Amino acid sequence: MIRVLLADDQALVRTGFRMILENAPDMRVIGEAADGAEAAAMALELRPDVVLMDIRMPDVDGVEATRRIRGGDTGQTKVLVLTTFDLDEYVYASLRAGASGFLLKDTRAADLLSAVRVVVRGDAVVAPRVTHRLLERYVGTGPAHPTAATALEALTEREREVLALVARGLSNAEIAARIYVTEGTVKTHVSRVLAKLGLRDRVQAVVYAYESGLVRASRSFPPSDKDRPVTR
Repeated sequence: MIRVLLADDQALVRTGFRMILENAPDMRVIGEAADGAEAAAMALELRPDVVLMDIRMPDVDGVEATRRIRGGDTGQTKVLVLTTFDLDEYVYASLRAGASGFLLKDTRAADLLSAVRVVVRGDAVVAPRVTHRLLERYVGTGPAHPTAATALEALTEREREVLALVARGLSNAEIAARIYVTEGTVKTHVSRVLAKLGLRDRVQAVVYAYESGLVRASRSFPPSDKDRPVTR
């Protein structure tokens, strides 16, 4: 049974997520927090598998709460950040704090349940259109980070290609079709990239690709109908 803690300052939002999660046979909501401080304290006490974390909360926000949860005795607890897309300007910081991914608050119920299961497995969830917007705003426009760029030399040409496609929001299946290999081969490449660069998951790989200069954010973001989360 996957044990979930809800952290959001809006009771109605928590109620909606609780209804979705508790309709799943393999999930149980074990608590609700109205701010980040309460979320961090409850995570320490209850040891949930996943915290669904809002960003904008009073006093202690979701970024600091994520940092406390991932950096303390509750480090085994995964954090899945929920964003309202354009309004949440701290999502990027939450990923750096240790979140396993992020979703839009208007995501479909089936995708939310899938995302929770994915992060429990130790993988990451990336909402592609949020990825592009955030990276375009925060890390895609400045000079490449020299240390990150140098570390890319450890990758093979194929591994750099796969990393770039991951950063563009493609799933493993889409990458496999693009470079004419099996999906299993793509998974192997992704695992090797993470190991060589010392990255935790796919989310960190996306950020790394932009910070290193391997991928540059476009100043324009084309519309897309691919709004489902991409999972490793």
